[in-house]
Amino acid sequence: QLQLVESGGGSVQAGGSLRLSCSASGYTYCRYIMKWYRQAPGLEREFVSSISSDGRTSYADSVNGRFTVSRDNAKNTAYLQMNSLKPEDTAMYYCKTESSTWSCNRWGQGTQVTVSS
Repeated sequence: QLQLVESGGGSVQAGGSLRLSCSASGYTYCRYIMKWYRQAPGLEREFVSSISSDGRTSYADSVNGRFTVSRDNAKNTAYLQMNSLKPEDTAMYYCKTESSTWSCNRWGQGTQVTVSS
């Protein structure tokens, strides 16, 4: 089955940067939109960004201009470059594949991002 492994989270000070990675393995035939979500303690999971297989991107207003999503289809890996981080960006970040093929839909395990002021 398709598996997603996230990495790159950590702790930074406000204004710093982090790059998250989400590597997919398993079903190599899968075609999907890669989406990033985040969830802060006590809050609902929220959409952050997405990128289609042909590179079309979308961002939440709260991160637009600071975050950049990309993907390397040859490596089956997506990235979320996060710059100018703010304390309110602190959350668990998840990647998710969204596909018309049911078996290609999957959530990553999450990676923690903590931004201190």
